[in-house]
Amino acid sequence: MSTRTYYRGPDAVVTDEHFVWRTTSTRVFEIRELRHVMVSRQPATHAYPIMAGGAVLLASAGWATLTNPPTLVLGLLTVATAGALAVTLARTRSRTWRLQATYRGRDVVLYAQSDLRVFNQVSRGLRRSMEAARPPTAGYGLVVT
Repeated sequence: MSTRTYYRGPDAVVTDEHFVWRTTSTRVFEIRELRHVMVSRQPATHAYPIMAGGAVLLASAGWATLTNPPTLVLGLLTVATAGALAVTLARTRSRTWRLQATYRGRDVVLYAQSDLRVFNQVSRGLRRSMEAARPPTAGYGLVVT
């Protein structure tokens, strides 16, 4: 019997028997042992806007030392750049998407990814693998003669 692969990428592999997440330490989960699989979204980090705000504060603290026109213009450009960077990073913060499940009685994170396209490919592969792993139904008890 050959193993069917539903997704193969640089950081995850989904087959009909296993879900493998290649992270700092590779995590392997048996498909038949997964229960209550769900998708969650982790909020974006606020570190970049805070760092840019700190840069603006530092630039404004050194404002008093700017006396001649060329350094004054350079200071204005620095403050404007730091402000624009803070606004841009605040708008483009990436969210992390997660696949969570119960595995052998424990809550685990199966997979996490900030690229939504890749995350959707992996979760679709897992869904197909889990559907294929379901035991076949006996039907409705109908007898064909």
